[in-house]
Amino acid sequence: MISFPESLETDRLLIRAPLWGDGAAMNEAILESLEELRPWLPFARTAPTLEESEAFTRQTRLEFLNRSNLHLRLFDKHSGKFIGSSGLHQIDWDIRSFEIGYWIRTSCAGNGYMTEAVNGITAFAIRELAANRIEIRCNAKNVKSAAVAERTGYTLEGILRNNRLEENGELGDTKVYAKVRGLEF
Repeated sequence: MISFPESLETDRLLIRAPLWGDGAAMNEAILESLEELRPWLPFARTAPTLEESEAFTRQTRLEFLNRSNLHLRLFDKHSGKFIGSSGLHQIDWDIRSFEIGYWIRTSCAGNGYMTEAVNGITAFAIRELAANRIEIRCNAKNVKSAAVAERTGYTLEGILRNNRLEENGELGDTKVYAKVRGLEF
Protein backbone atom coordinates (compact mmCIF):
# COMPACT_ATOMS: atom_id res chain seq x y z
CA MET A 1 0.00 0.00 0.00
CA ILE A 2 1.27 3.41 -0.87
CA SER A 3 1.41 6.11 1.72
CA PHE A 4 -0.18 9.51 1.11
CA PRO A 5 -1.75 12.32 3.16
CA GLU A 6 -5.28 11.90 4.51
CA SER A 7 -6.17 15.53 3.84
CA LEU A 8 -5.57 18.47 1.55
CA GLU A 9 -6.58 22.10 1.58
CA THR A 10 -7.75 24.49 -1.09
CA ASP A 11 -8.42 28.20 -0.66
CA ARG A 12 -11.69 27.64 1.20
CA LEU A 13 -11.89 23.91 1.85
CA LEU A 14 -10.46 21.23 4.08
CA ILE A 15 -10.81 17.95 2.18
CA ARG A 16 -10.09 14.88 4.28
CA ALA A 17 -10.62 11.18 4.76
CA PRO A 18 -13.71 10.18 6.74
CA LEU A 19 -13.36 9.87 10.49
CA TRP A 20 -15.53 8.02 12.96
CA GLY A 21 -18.10 10.50 14.20
CA ASP A 22 -18.58 12.25 10.82
CA GLY A 23 -21.92 10.51 10.35
CA ALA A 24 -24.00 13.15 12.13
CA ALA A 25 -22.75 16.03 9.98
CA MET A 26 -23.12 13.98 6.82
CA ASN A 27 -26.63 12.89 7.80
CA GLU A 28 -27.68 16.49 8.41
CA ALA A 29 -26.40 17.51 4.95
CA ILE A 30 -28.09 14.58 3.20
CA LEU A 31 -31.44 15.25 4.90
CA GLU A 32 -31.21 18.93 3.94
CA SER A 33 -30.46 17.98 0.33
CA LEU A 34 -32.58 14.88 -0.31
CA GLU A 35 -34.83 16.44 -2.95
CA GLU A 36 -31.86 17.72 -4.98
CA LEU A 37 -29.82 14.50 -4.61
CA ARG A 38 -32.62 11.97 -5.10
CA PRO A 39 -32.76 12.04 -8.93
CA TRP A 40 -29.02 11.45 -9.26
CA LEU A 41 -27.79 9.36 -6.34
CA PRO A 42 -29.27 6.01 -5.29
CA PHE A 43 -28.29 6.51 -1.62
CA ALA A 44 -30.61 9.54 -1.48
CA ARG A 45 -33.74 7.71 -2.59
CA THR A 46 -34.65 7.20 1.07
CA ALA A 47 -33.64 9.29 4.06
CA PRO A 48 -30.83 7.58 5.99
CA THR A 49 -31.00 7.33 9.75
CA LEU A 50 -28.24 8.82 11.88
CA GLU A 51 -27.05 5.29 12.65
CA GLU A 52 -26.91 4.39 8.93
CA SER A 53 -24.88 7.51 8.15
CA GLU A 54 -22.39 6.73 10.91
CA ALA A 55 -22.14 3.07 9.83
CA PHE A 56 -21.46 4.23 6.27
CA THR A 57 -18.84 6.66 7.55
CA ARG A 58 -17.06 3.91 9.48
CA GLN A 59 -17.14 1.61 6.44
CA THR A 60 -15.69 4.35 4.22
CA ARG A 61 -12.97 4.99 6.81
CA LEU A 62 -11.93 1.34 6.59
CA GLU A 63 -12.03 1.45 2.78
CA PHE A 64 -9.79 4.53 2.84
CA LEU A 65 -7.31 2.77 5.09
CA ASN A 66 -7.15 -0.31 2.86
CA ARG A 67 -7.01 1.93 -0.24
CA SER A 68 -9.99 0.25 -1.95
CA ASN A 69 -12.12 3.42 -2.10
CA LEU A 70 -10.97 6.91 -1.15
CA HIS A 71 -14.05 8.70 0.13
CA LEU A 72 -13.39 12.31 1.10
CA ARG A 73 -15.34 14.78 3.22
CA LEU A 74 -15.51 18.48 2.35
CA PHE A 75 -15.53 21.12 5.07
CA ASP A 76 -15.50 24.91 5.00
CA LYS A 77 -12.00 25.69 6.25
CA HIS A 78 -13.09 28.71 8.27
CA SER A 79 -16.44 27.68 9.79
CA GLY A 80 -15.86 23.92 9.95
CA LYS A 81 -19.26 23.30 8.31
CA PHE A 82 -19.70 20.00 6.44
CA ILE A 83 -20.25 20.99 2.81
CA GLY A 84 -20.45 17.69 0.99
CA SER A 85 -18.68 14.57 -0.06
CA SER A 86 -16.37 13.53 -2.85
CA GLY A 87 -13.65 11.01 -3.36
CA LEU A 88 -11.70 8.79 -5.69
CA HIS A 89 -13.61 5.64 -6.57
CA GLN A 90 -13.45 2.73 -9.06
CA ILE A 91 -9.73 2.59 -8.38
CA ASP A 92 -7.40 0.57 -10.56
CA TRP A 93 -3.99 0.79 -8.87
CA ASP A 94 -2.26 -1.11 -11.71
CA ILE A 95 -2.96 1.62 -14.24
CA ARG A 96 -3.52 4.41 -11.68
CA SER A 97 -7.06 5.14 -12.81
CA PHE A 98 -9.64 6.85 -10.57
CA GLU A 99 -13.17 8.19 -10.78
CA ILE A 100 -14.15 11.36 -8.92
CA GLY A 101 -17.65 11.39 -7.51
CA TYR A 102 -19.24 14.29 -5.66
CA TRP A 103 -22.30 15.82 -4.07
CA ILE A 104 -22.86 19.08 -2.21
CA ARG A 105 -25.38 20.09 0.40
CA THR A 106 -28.13 22.33 -0.98
CA SER A 107 -27.31 25.37 1.17
CA CYS A 108 -23.74 25.43 -0.19
CA ALA A 109 -24.52 24.89 -3.88
CA GLY A 110 -23.79 27.64 -6.39
CA ASN A 111 -20.76 29.04 -4.58
CA GLY A 112 -18.02 27.26 -6.54
CA TYR A 113 -17.16 24.86 -3.72
CA MET A 114 -17.48 21.73 -5.83
CA THR A 115 -15.41 23.18 -8.66
CA GLU A 116 -12.75 24.06 -6.09
CA ALA A 117 -12.95 20.58 -4.54
CA VAL A 118 -12.67 18.76 -7.88
CA ASN A 119 -9.68 20.88 -8.88
CA GLY A 120 -8.02 20.13 -5.53
CA ILE A 121 -8.75 16.40 -5.66
CA THR A 122 -7.55 16.21 -9.26
CA ALA A 123 -4.25 17.89 -8.32
CA PHE A 124 -3.95 15.54 -5.32
CA ALA A 125 -4.51 12.45 -7.51
CA ILE A 126 -1.88 13.61 -9.99
CA ARG A 127 0.68 14.65 -7.37
CA GLU A 128 0.22 12.08 -4.61
CA LEU A 129 -1.22 9.06 -6.43
CA ALA A 130 0.57 9.35 -9.80
CA ALA A 131 -2.77 9.20 -11.61
CA ASN A 132 -2.70 8.35 -15.29
CA ARG A 133 -6.46 8.68 -15.80
CA ILE A 134 -9.15 10.45 -13.80
CA GLU A 135 -12.82 10.17 -14.77
CA ILE A 136 -16.01 11.95 -13.84
CA ARG A 137 -19.20 10.08 -14.70
CA CYS A 138 -22.62 11.63 -14.30
CA ASN A 139 -26.20 11.11 -15.32
CA ALA A 140 -26.54 12.70 -18.76
CA LYS A 141 -29.50 14.73 -17.45
CA ASN A 142 -27.53 16.12 -14.49
CA VAL A 143 -26.61 19.50 -15.94
CA LYS A 144 -25.01 20.80 -12.74
CA SER A 145 -22.69 17.81 -12.32
CA ALA A 146 -21.67 17.96 -15.99
CA ALA A 147 -20.96 21.69 -15.61
CA VAL A 148 -18.49 20.95 -12.79
CA ALA A 149 -16.65 18.47 -15.03
CA GLU A 150 -16.52 21.00 -17.85
CA ARG A 151 -15.45 23.93 -15.63
CA THR A 152 -12.59 21.86 -14.25
CA GLY A 153 -11.24 21.04 -17.71
CA TYR A 154 -12.38 17.44 -18.07
CA THR A 155 -12.96 16.25 -21.64
CA LEU A 156 -16.25 14.61 -22.58
CA GLU A 157 -15.16 11.26 -24.02
CA GLY A 158 -18.62 9.92 -24.73
CA ILE A 159 -22.09 9.05 -23.56
CA LEU A 160 -22.93 5.52 -22.44
CA ARG A 161 -26.47 4.93 -23.60
CA ASN A 162 -29.04 3.02 -21.54
CA ASN A 163 -26.44 1.94 -18.98
CA ARG A 164 -28.15 3.11 -15.79
CA LEU A 165 -31.48 2.72 -14.08
CA GLU A 166 -33.19 6.03 -13.35
CA GLU A 167 -35.18 6.70 -10.18
CA ASN A 168 -38.41 6.14 -12.14
CA GLY A 169 -37.22 2.71 -13.32
CA GLU A 170 -36.43 3.80 -16.88
CA LEU A 171 -33.04 3.39 -18.53
CA GLY A 172 -30.79 6.44 -18.67
CA ASP A 173 -27.49 7.59 -20.11
CA THR A 174 -24.14 8.43 -18.48
CA LYS A 175 -21.69 11.12 -19.57
CA VAL A 176 -18.04 10.10 -19.21
CA TYR A 177 -15.47 12.89 -18.77
CA ALA A 178 -11.75 12.31 -18.27
CA LYS A 179 -8.33 13.81 -17.84
CA VAL A 180 -5.44 11.68 -19.07
CA ARG A 181 -1.71 11.98 -18.38
CA GLY A 182 0.07 13.32 -21.44
CA LEU A 183 -3.06 15.01 -22.78
CA GLU A 184 -4.75 17.14 -20.08
CA PHE A 185 -1.93 17.00 -17.52
